[in-house]
Amino acid sequence: MPRVICLGEVLIDQIAEDIGVPYDQVSSWKPYFGGALANVACGLAKLGTPVSLISCIGQDAAGNDLLKQLGAAGVETSGVQVHPQSTTREVYVTRDAHGDRSFARFNGDANTVFADTLMSAEHLPEHLFSDAKFLVLGTLGLANPQTSRAIGRALKLAEQNFVKVIVDVNWRAMFWKNPEQVAKLLPVLLKYTDFLKMTEDEAKLLFRLTSPAAIAQAYSHLEGILITNGDQDCRYYLGEKQGKHPVYPVHSIDTTGAGDAFLAAFIHKIYHRPLTHLLDPKFTDEVIGYACAAGALTTLGMGAITAQPSDRQIREFLTMREAKH
Repeated sequence: MPRVICLGEVLIDQIAEDIGVPYDQVSSWKPYFGGALANVACGLAKLGTPVSLISCIGQDAAGNDLLKQLGAAGVETSGVQVHPQSTTREVYVTRDAHGDRSFARFNGDANTVFADTLMSAEHLPEHLFSDAKFLVLGTLGLANPQTSRAIGRALKLAEQNFVKVIVDVNWRAMFWKNPEQVAKLLPVLLKYTDFLKMTEDEAKLLFRLTSPAAIAQAYSHLEGILITNGDQDCRYYLGEKQGKHPVYPVHSIDTTGAGDAFLAAFIHKIYHRPLTHLLDPKFTDEVIGYACAAGALTTLGMGAITAQPSDRQIREFLTMREAKH
């Protein structure tokens, strides 16, 4: 079976148990397994799509635990590097009354070196690329020269093996020493990109455009563009047509990882069909509806991965919605 390769960070989300209080007033934190690309990988595994994660963790208790949890989730981990002198990253996340999250700080201090910044280009498992269908990555790794080189090599391997590249912008300024560097690095990444996902805010910030069709005009090689916007419509450009799909209103308790679950569900749907099917507007609408349902269902539980839905749960949720209309 060809596989999906997710390349990027796996870390621990320390989520505030108190709702609507600032970081320094939080009385207790609960650790959840996370990191955008680990979330996407676990979402794919849960939906039944074969997936490998390429990442880098520290040789510490947190890293060992994450590796075990990835294996238990059904993710193939031969590409996860273990760096003996670095620390597995933990992110402290606060939540407001609506379950919307804010990233407060990292573990360690100013001198802590995090494993996800030290992915080695030389140790990428080349064999994974020979039978892969998609390579999925974000922009966080570009913030550090070493991981950035590994991304560059992965993009070259993807190109040599005709692997489609899916990029979720996933902009997090706090991961960057010099956030303005993204203006130089993003255009290079986009040259290799086939499908691009981002939020409305990211589209405004990085492209100064919010219409998927306008972005597609500016980057004519892109085969698909997805723009999510919290509880507003998801807009997309697929099969050379622009469309939009309403999101499903639910009582969210934690929005961590909703976008990653959305992306995993999107990839799962296009993985099992020839990409030419995206020329059919009925199919594209069905794909986006399925992805929106996965994102909504993930916000009903705590943590990005534990709450991810199965294919059956998504289909049942959609059937129930249709019955109501």
